[in-house]
Parts: sequence; C-alpha cells; structure tokens
Amino acid sequence: MAEESPPLRIFVVGAGLGGLAAAVSLRRQGHHVEVLESSLMNKEIGAAITVQANAMRVLEHWGYEKDNLQGVDFFGTVRFKSVGGEGSVHAWDFAKNNMGRAGWVCLRADLHDELKRLAIGVNGAGPPVRLHLGHEVVSCDPVEGKLTLKNGEVHQADLVVGADGIHSVIRTCVLGYEQKALPSGMSTYRCLFNAAKLEELSDMEWFSEGISGARVVLAHEERFRMLFLTPCRRGKIINVVAHHVDDRDQDTHAWNETASVEEVLDEFKGFHPRYLKFLEQGEQPILRWQLRALPLLPTWVNGRTSLLGDAAHATLPTLGQGAGMALEDAATIGCLLPLGTKRDDIPARLEAYQELRKSRGEFVNRESLEQATTPSKRGLYARSKEMQTYMLDFDAIETTQNYYKDHFAAA
Repeated sequence: MAEESPPLRIFVVGAGLGGLAAAVSLRRQGHHVEVLESSLMNKEIGAAITVQANAMRVLEHWGYEKDNLQGVDFFGTVRFKSVGGEGSVHAWDFAKNNMGRAGWVCLRADLHDELKRLAIGVNGAGPPVRLHLGHEVVSCDPVEGKLTLKNGEVHQADLVVGADGIHSVIRTCVLGYEQKALPSGMSTYRCLFNAAKLEELSDMEWFSEGISGARVVLAHEERFRMLFLTPCRRGKIINVVAHHVDDRDQDTHAWNETASVEEVLDEFKGFHPRYLKFLEQGEQPILRWQLRALPLLPTWVNGRTSLLGDAAHATLPTLGQGAGMALEDAATIGCLLPLGTKRDDIPARLEAYQELRKSRGEFVNRESLEQATTPSKRGLYARSKEMQTYMLDFDAIETTQNYYKDHFAAA
C-alpha cells in the first residue's frame, strides 16, 4: 500500500519566506525536511508587505496565529496626485473570498517568524523541520537530487526545492546555465519610522482617516515616481516605499545601497510638502533597492529538483504578490506529495507542480513589471475588479487537491 512508503527526505535550499513556506507545507505531509540557509539569519528581513487573501487562505490551512503577524487590515488603497488634492478610494473586491478583508499589511520579519514557528515548532503536524544556518550550497545535481555545500558536505535527497531567491544557485543547476534578474531601470527607497511621529505633524487626516490600507501618491508624468505608504505592526510603525526611475547603469552599482534623506527628497522634489513629510521622517538607514525581474524561464523543474518563489519568478513589488506566489507555490508542492509518495514518483509530481503554477507565477511576473513600466497600466491592479478576483479568490490548496484526485489518487 502507498501508506507503507517511508517519508521522503527533502532538502529546501533557502530559508526566506518561500523556503520556510515550502518546509511547512512538506512537513505537514509527514516528510523529513531540512532547510539549508547560507546566512545566519541575524538581521531583520525587509520592511512591510501585503499578505493578500490568496496567501491568507494558505496560512489559515496551515494553522497560523493571526496575532503573530501583528497586521493591519488591508481593504484597499487611496490614491493621490503628487501635487495634492483629494484622494480617490479604491476599495478592493474581496466580498467573495470569505476572508473578511483583502489582506494584511505586516512586517516581512513578522511573517518570516511565524513561518519559522510553523516549520520548526514541536507542536506542528509532522516531524519538525531541521534548520541549518551558515550552510551554503554551491552546486546541485538536479536529476539525482544531490547537493554539495561550500564546506564540502554532500547530501542526497529524494527532492530538492530551490527557494534560494533572486540570486538562486539552484536555478542555474536546473536550467544548465546562469540566468540573472535583469535591470528594470527603476529602484526604490525603503524605510520605516515610529508612527508616534505623526502625532507631531499637521495635515495628517488624509493618511489616518478612511479605508484601512495603503496610501498611494503618484506623479502623473512619464517619469515614474510613486510613494506607497502603509501602517504595520498594529499601526505602530509606518512603512515608506518610494519607487522611481533609476538613470544609473544599474549593473555597475550594488543591488542595495544606503541613501541619505537629502537624496530621497531631491528625487521626489515637486511632491506636495505633506507627502514629503513621510520621507523626512525616515529612520536610518534608508535603503535604495534596485528593482529587477527575472525573464520567463523555460522550466522550473529538472528531475527531482524544483524552483519556488523568487528563484522561479522574481519580479517587481507592484502587485504586492511576491509573498503570495511563494506561499501558493509551497502549498501546491506539498499537496502533490502526500505521505506515501515514492521517490520514483517525484519527477512526475514536479511536472504537475509546474503545470499548476508556472502560468500564474508568470502572469504576476509580467503584470508587476508592466504596471510599473507602461504608463497606461500604472495602478491597474487597484482599479481592476477582474484582476483582483483572479488574484484574491484563488485557492491553491483546493485547486491542487482536485488536480491530485484527478491525476494521481487512483494510482
């Protein structure tokens, strides 16, 4: 019987959001999962993100604790012109998704901590995941599932999941060549500050009143400049994201660099003073991140190795679906590999994973890029009820379970 097959030995490369999500999903199926992370994970990861309804649905299935995200309700956006004036409300269409909101705004670090708890905690379903920090993978035989580490260790896996992000080593091994993320010609300044600072400022009603969610300030000109302002950590922290055209030769600069308040204000000169106040409050360091996107890949799978999250479809944050796609990927791969799956079954299951995930991941990849680079499409996601329905109402677990029943359950 299938149930007599032993748990799979699975190695996940990368302990970011996607890697930990994959570990949670595969742990819950009863497999032995180990995560290899090159860093020591001793720094807070990123700033704020939106965890939209499609991602919330996955987290609920995994039994996450909502309070641990310390989130702020996301019901939509209010959009302002950079010169000032009244804002236009864009309430997102989430009535059909049964989640009660379009999503959460939370700190990336808080979601990361919750996924880590679900992965390695002793009370979760399945054997706790083993997390190895400071273990850098330098090569992978994707067909055999063999990993070689910088320290000389070699590990044999039934399945390798490459969740090692935009600079993925596993992607190179799966494809057989290196594919870097390409410059978009844009960068973003990111910073956080204590929300208590707003109490000292005047003319803040436009930010604090009305629909819970983000405030978007857009320059209506060919040169793309946009502020994305959100409260997070139960409203105690303000997250500032400032997208802009980057005229530098991005290949000659680091992917992220520190910037001064003066540099940021100079880039956004011409914006109404009430919006510039948010840039002035930014606590050091302010980071300038290049916005890069992967081209569409010919495949995400090779033998018993798969790509997941940014390693497969890294793109711009315009749709706020980077974390969502990683969680959906993770949910899908877990549902396709229930306890009892044989080692020889894995290549076919990974082909099914690609069939279920690649077109949706590529849609987000392309739309996120085009909604920043094509003037007529800027802000389309906030305006398009059809696109919101396509993104928010999707149930990765139900979709995969139905696919599994139709294609694998009988066998």
